[in-house]
Amino acid sequence: MISFKDIGLVNTRDMLKKAATGGYAVPAYNFNNMEQLQAIIQACVETRSPVILQVSSGARKYANQTLLRYMAQGAVAYARELGCEIPIALHLDHGDTFELCQNCIDMGFSSVMIDGSHHSYEQNIELTARVVEFAHRHDITVEGELGVLAGVEDEVSSETSSYTNPAEVEDFVKRTKVDSLAISIGTSHGANKFTLKQCKNNEKGVWVPPPLRFDILAEVEKRLKGFPIVLHGSSSVPEEEVKTINRYGGKLENAIGIPEDQLRKAAALSVSKINIDSDGRLAMTAAIRKVFSESPEEFDPRKYLGPARDSLKRLYMHKVNHVLGSAGKA
Repeated sequence: MISFKDIGLVNTRDMLKKAATGGYAVPAYNFNNMEQLQAIIQACVETRSPVILQVSSGARKYANQTLLRYMAQGAVAYARELGCEIPIALHLDHGDTFELCQNCIDMGFSSVMIDGSHHSYEQNIELTARVVEFAHRHDITVEGELGVLAGVEDEVSSETSSYTNPAEVEDFVKRTKVDSLAISIGTSHGANKFTLKQCKNNEKGVWVPPPLRFDILAEVEKRLKGFPIVLHGSSSVPEEEVKTINRYGGKLENAIGIPEDQLRKAAALSVSKINIDSDGRLAMTAAIRKVFSESPEEFDPRKYLGPARDSLKRLYMHKVNHVLGSAGKA
């Protein structure tokens, strides 16, 4: 077994508790390759923000579990080289089995999510508690989930959503002993989070999605005072990135995300971890498509992955400074 402490990582316990009471959210950025990791570390070092490096099951298969361990170790060293030893956690996003969580812990992850939300309530508790019992023996933090998010992202998909029932959260946390809880209040996975029927067209002709259920968040916050709450599916789907993709040959229709002002409001309340993946994919894809269209003779990966990395870094610095509020919290 590889200890996350030997790699230089931290678990999420302290960083999320500080965020829960500090009026900000820690960024949880998904990555699959070197350029994404470079952008994340550069952005968070320059803004002095703690960060959670997230790896989905699909990303783990894509990048290879052994390489991921050394990439995480390299990220810690890279942050130090850039001049700031920010807190960095390596987190499994949407683990769906005990075996997957156990293997990630054995390979040096400092935090795991066990998503039992598609099971019955009692089965979710049983699975989550089993993962927590194993993880806590090794000082690994665990995120559970109550409620189901709609949408598709990587290997996670659901056609329908179900809001978290606030009446269940105290019992769930008490019986599972999770360290943080992902809830469903209206966010959704992917770039097409809502249908046009769910949205309203404002005076500027812009489709506005339904607001997040802050009433549910308030009730959860009242029942779990100071406890770290997590929002998944929190990409805002920047309009300019979508326009750039479509301008240079892409075909993204009805791509609508979560308004950033609503995410900032959630971060100022009890939400201490906000997951962002699709926005990063859009920023990189827009930059790559632009290079391919303007320089069709280009075939050096550095010439299109470099601009993609730089675009991603700008996006993540914006999120830290203006949406999550985690700048200077490292």
